[in-house]
Amino acid sequence: MGIAVNGVDINDSAVEAEIAHHQQAGNPLRDAVHEVVLRRVLLDEAARLGIAAGTDDDRIEALFAREVVVPQADDDACLRYYLGQAARFRSGDLMEARHILFQVTPSAPLELLRQTAESILAALQAQPERFAELAAQYSNCLSGAIGGSLGQLARGQCVPEFDELLFRLQPGELSGRLLETRFGLHIVQAQRRVDGDVIPFATVKPQIADALQRQSWQRALHQYLHILVGRAEIEGVELEGAQSPLVQ
Repeated sequence: MGIAVNGVDINDSAVEAEIAHHQQAGNPLRDAVHEVVLRRVLLDEAARLGIAAGTDDDRIEALFAREVVVPQADDDACLRYYLGQAARFRSGDLMEARHILFQVTPSAPLELLRQTAESILAALQAQPERFAELAAQYSNCLSGAIGGSLGQLARGQCVPEFDELLFRLQPGELSGRLLETRFGLHIVQAQRRVDGDVIPFATVKPQIADALQRQSWQRALHQYLHILVGRAEIEGVELEGAQSPLVQ
């Protein structure tokens, strides 16, 4: 393939072995090449530093442990996150909601469906009192027979994108855009909120600290990889912007 790292050729067999791990990627070959090259860069750096753990993976982990060090998240940082993401730290929140579903089918292509859904959304923005009528007429969900009502929904009960949108709405608010999920296109309206209990900071502080620590470590790791890649002599491929499972 004409690819080399620090003067050492990357053979096709290494890429072929790696490509099996990237079959779900948009470009499996590109991702496999990037992964093989990045691992070679890391192993060369481990060798330069005299890190001689057992397997290749062990040497890479030892390299990260030595070179990528971030401070622990302190109490103030955890508290700022807790206060800034207050909605995430509630238990038992419920939202009464209704929707109109436009289901994608072979006889109803997405663009045609989107045009219809947009026109119904515009009609509801002008006359929100028509929601039940239009749900009964257009919705492909069984809830259409009862005005689109989904009853009371808890956080996490719906698919993530529906859940995220719904709990951002205020009671009575109609979403200003169509929501696309694997079920189709939705017009969503929040009706009544039932607030749950606030989870105390002390209860979730370890979870927050762990999340902040992971974020800091990933940022530091990406910076470190950027430095190593910039310093290495890489021929035949450009790694700028490449992502790797090594940094997840």
